[in-house]
This record gives sequence, C-alpha cells and structure tokens, in this order.
Amino acid sequence: MTSKKNINVALIGNPNTGKTSVFNQLTGLNQQVGNYPGITVEKKIGFCKLPNNVKANILDLPGTYSLNASSIDENVVIELLLNKTDKLYPDVVLLITDVENLKRNLLLFTQIKDLEIPTILVINMADRMKYKGISLNIPYLEEQLKTKIALISSRKGFGIEELKNQIVSYNTISAEPCLNASSIDTEYFDTLRTTFPNQLLYKLWLVITQDVNFLNLERNEIRSSFTKSHSDLKRLQQKETIKRYQFINEVLKEGMSIDASIAKDFRSKLDRVLTHKIWGYVIFFVILFVIFQSIFDWSKAPMDFIDSSFASLSSFAGENLPQGILTNLISQGIIPGIGGILIFIPQIAFLFLFISILEESGYMSRVVFLMDKIMRKFGLSGKSVVPLISGTACAIPAIMATRNIENWKERLITILVTPFTTCSARLPVYAIIIALVIPDERVLGLFNMQGLTLMLLYLLGFGMAIFSAWVLNKILKIKGKTYFVVEMPNYKLPMFKNVAINVIEKTKAFVFGAGKIILAISVVLWFLASNGPGENFNDAEKIVTTINQTNQLSKIALENAIASHKLENSYIGLMGKTIEPAISPLGYDWKIGIAVITSFAAREVFVGTLATIYSVGGSDNQDTIKNKMKAEVNAETGEKIFTFASGISLLLFYAFALQCASTIAITRKETNSWKWPLGQLILMSGLAYIVALLAYQILK
Repeated sequence: MTSKKNINVALIGNPNTGKTSVFNQLTGLNQQVGNYPGITVEKKIGFCKLPNNVKANILDLPGTYSLNASSIDENVVIELLLNKTDKLYPDVVLLITDVENLKRNLLLFTQIKDLEIPTILVINMADRMKYKGISLNIPYLEEQLKTKIALISSRKGFGIEELKNQIVSYNTISAEPCLNASSIDTEYFDTLRTTFPNQLLYKLWLVITQDVNFLNLERNEIRSSFTKSHSDLKRLQQKETIKRYQFINEVLKEGMSIDASIAKDFRSKLDRVLTHKIWGYVIFFVILFVIFQSIFDWSKAPMDFIDSSFASLSSFAGENLPQGILTNLISQGIIPGIGGILIFIPQIAFLFLFISILEESGYMSRVVFLMDKIMRKFGLSGKSVVPLISGTACAIPAIMATRNIENWKERLITILVTPFTTCSARLPVYAIIIALVIPDERVLGLFNMQGLTLMLLYLLGFGMAIFSAWVLNKILKIKGKTYFVVEMPNYKLPMFKNVAINVIEKTKAFVFGAGKIILAISVVLWFLASNGPGENFNDAEKIVTTINQTNQLSKIALENAIASHKLENSYIGLMGKTIEPAISPLGYDWKIGIAVITSFAAREVFVGTLATIYSVGGSDNQDTIKNKMKAEVNAETGEKIFTFASGISLLLFYAFALQCASTIAITRKETNSWKWPLGQLILMSGLAYIVALLAYQILK
C-alpha cells in the first residue's frame, strides 16, 4: 500500500522513451493498477525497495511531450505536479529520456524544473550510444541542467542500482530552475509575481494557460486579473518554447556529440521495407496470419487439458459430495461456469503475448504509420488506429485511448466503431464455435483452416469498423481538421520481463474480470434452471416415466430424459421458449438464445452459460464442454444444433453485435450522452441479427 513515509517517485517522460520498462525494472510484479479519482485514465503504482532500507512509491504517469496539455492524459500529469496536497505528490521526479531524442525530451525536463521539484534526468537506452556514435559530457550536462543524471539501459538492466542510489539521495539534488522562462514578457510576469507573492510563478502560468487548478486558487480568479486573448497566450507559449529550445541547443552543443561516421544505423533500412506502400501491408498481413495460426496450434493441448480437467472435477464433485442443492450448485453451476472461461486462458495468453512483442519491438508504431494512409480515406487519422488495434484486447481501454484525438468528430467516430474490432472477450466464443463447425484440417499441408477462419473474423471486424467510420463521416456534420504525428521508436529486442508482466497482468485482468461475472451469472442460471413453476416441472419424473414406460429406457437415459424435461419447464426454459420464435430463423434453439441474452453482460459468458445449462440438463458431467455442444440435438427434428450454417450464423452475430454492458457504460461516459451508446447498441445489434439471419438461411 502507498504510504507517505515512503518516497514518492513520479516517472514522467515522452511516449516511447522506455518509461514503462524503467517502471517494471524498479517494481517488478509489485504493482497496482487503478483509475484516477473521477476519471478513467489508468493509474499504475508500484513499490520499490531502495538502498539503506528506504522504500518508495513509484507512480507511472501517462506519457506527455510537454506541460502544454492537449489531452486528458496529459492533464493528469500537470494537475499532480501542481497539487502539493495530493498524497502522491512527488518528492522526486524521474524524467525518462531516450538518448537518441534527448533534445526533444529536454523540453519537458526544463518545464518540470521550473516547478522547483527535485528532478533526476534518466537517460535511457544508453547501450545504444556506441552503436549510434553518441557521446555525452555528463559533468557538464549536470552543471548546466542543475540536476543529477542517470545513464541506464532498461532493456539490459544496467544503471538501475545507481538510479536507486540517486533516488535515496534526492534531497541533495537542486530544485532550482534551469532558465528564467518569465523573461518572455517581463512586465506581465512581474505583475503576476506581485499579485500572488506566495505562489510559484510557473504554476500560475500553467493555471492561466491550461484547464487546471491548484491549491485554493480558482482559475477564473487568476484569469480575471490577468486577462489575455487566446492568441496572445498562444504567442507567449510559442516564445516560451523557442526560449527553452534555444537553451537546450546551447547546452547540447557542448554536452553531446554525434559521430555519424561510426554509427551503424540499420533502422532506416528496415523502415523502408516495413513501411513500404506495398510490402509493408504484405508483411503486416503475414504477421497476422502467423499469429492466428499459432493461437490455435499452440493452445490446443493446454485447452483440451483444462476442458477435460473441469469435466472430471464436475463429475467428481457430483459423485463424492453429499447429495443436495449445494452439491448441485457446485457441480452443475459453479464448476462448469468457471471452466467455461478458464479453458480459454491459453488462447488469451498467446494473443497478449504476440501483441506485447509487437509493441515492445517498436513494430506497432510502424503499423500505426502504415495504416494512417488508409484511415484518412475513411475520415479518420492514424491516431484512430491505436484504439482500433488496442481494441483487440478490450474495447473499454481502447475507447479511453481516443482521448489523445483532438478533433471531436474523429474521436466520436472512433469511439462508435471501435467495438467492431474483435476483442479478447469474443475469442472464447470464436474458439469454441470454430472448433465445432470448421474442420481441423490444413490447406496445402501448411495452413490450419481454423486459424484462417479466426484471422478472417478479425479482419472482418476491422473492415466493418473502417466501413462504418466512412458512413459516419458522411452522415455526421461536424467540422474539424487534425494533423497526424507519430513517433517511430527504435527497434529493439522485446524484454522478456516486460512481455511476461504484460501477459500475466492482462490475462489475470481478463480472467478475474470475466470470472466475477461468470460466477454470478452461473449461480443465477443454475437457480433458474433448477427451479420452475407448475406441475410440468415439479412432477417431471412421473410425467417422463409415464411417457416412456413402453420404451424400456436404461436408468441413465431415463435420468437424462427427466433432467431435460425439467430444464425445458424451468424458469430459464420458459424464458428461452418465449424468445425462440425470434431466434430460430438464425438457426438457434432456446438454449443458445439464453446464452446470447446473458452474454450481453460480457461476451465470454456465452460458453459458460451453455456449460451450465447442459450440465443441469442431464448431460454427463464427465463430458467436456466441446463434446456436450457437439452432441446437442434439436428435440423435434433430431438434427444437430451446431451445424456449419448455425455456427457461421453465430460467428457473424458475435462479430457485429455490441454484447458488452461495460462498453455501453464507457461510451456513455466518454460522450457524456446516452444518445450515442443507445444508437450504437441498436444499430450494431440490428446489423448482427440481419447478417446472421442471411448467413443461416443461405447456408442451411
């Protein structure tokens, strides 16, 4: 837990400087992830043991290029640095920089120094200095910048111990500013200093120019006394930026040298291939192809093991625990429900593994740059690609990531179309249905049919998002124009530690987040499936025995027939029968209908719901979820429920439907209106129904 007895350390830096890697090096797995109060920007706090038994709270702040905020994420950084009463207000700032982009990174450093907070300049990726022909005069830089400098490589892990020593002795670091920014308008700033003598001048300037508050000073109070037009403020900000870069240039002229003759730059050559107007897309497609082939091939064995283990556990609980309601709940409700989500841990983990590797290697930024050329044709910019790609993990943080899109029209369209991107919650549904209806065969002896189908579903979701964006761009009459800027980080070998932490944390969040919903819904479903009104449910044993007395059924067959009869006449059975006329044209029976409805809480609930219903329905508890679904037949026609036609119908329904209450909630929060999420829900659900209907009717 955070404690003010610990040193508060804030990690601040431009995007792609390795800030998260430094955070992981300092904290390891000793981390907590939450949200800042009142907003949904992610907050990462870690805990670190320093030399001399000193402890530190490490706060990883959102990446920002300067203290001139243009997004909610950047505002978080400013408001923390202005608010000394915040329990996380930093005792010391670690300003993380990239040795190859030091000039640009130092702009933010000089601004933070003006806030008179002890700041350590952490120069990351120092292992590349020799490779790039870079040399630094550290004593000179420390003197001019009035700070301590830590040369580190978060990738190779060197310099971290020295950095920890510097954190411990942060009291010895000068908090004096590097330069006098108030000289941009001496008269204006002198008046400001006279009016608020007890306040830090640069803090007042930030309150005037940014939409932030600090202490008990109201922004309007300050602005009313120091009114300037928007254009005048912008002019002063530009003068401030120029003055800072003049200072930085002078310092680096003596403190840094680059000998291009000894540099061995492979990056430019590789970029020419990976961002090529033809080969760039081919390579990206091949990478996607390999990823989805691997997800199915590598996860098959562990998934089968988890599936059979939970089937055996359910059977063991039913046979060995005392007979009664509690045992039925455990064996028919809780175990099958939880098993219905845990079976997909291998596929989820592999998906996050590949995404983490692409991000860590620096390739994902090239994808963003590459896709910008396509996105502009559909009314979006390359910045929209970040939410769309991160939507493959979850639509909720992806929608939150739209905050760095300044243009409201582009941001709104991105929010509305992002749920089309195939998220990890859809993966359980896709995996089980594909395994049932798509043959586990290889094309040309190399390409797995199931992996190909999964990739096509991902491409279909992304394609529909792009098409919807084009339509919305034509419909929405909102004017605005933005310019796309993306930073190309250096290529680097992914750090095993960073990748492992990301996979563990994302998989854990998925399992526990979905697990709570699954457990709650499984209990409710079990109750609804185990109870019912009237004689048809209460006298099921007598009714079924009478009907089948001439059939001489075996004991097991009779028990299954009784269980099936009770299920059809239970509360959940009656609900399912009520909606069946609406879903039968799609190829679904009432059991699938119940699973579709419950999955509006979370898509992955679909499989857990069927696992619970089939367990209560009398299927052999020792049978796996996949086998239960494969064996399910229509009681009237005797035909299998999960055929190629109904399977494709289900896949297309889940590809387009907005089956996630959390996504609706976050859209409401980000748009500050119910109009957009409700329209999103109605249109996506309607589209899903129509496409699924057409698919089934054509293929059956």
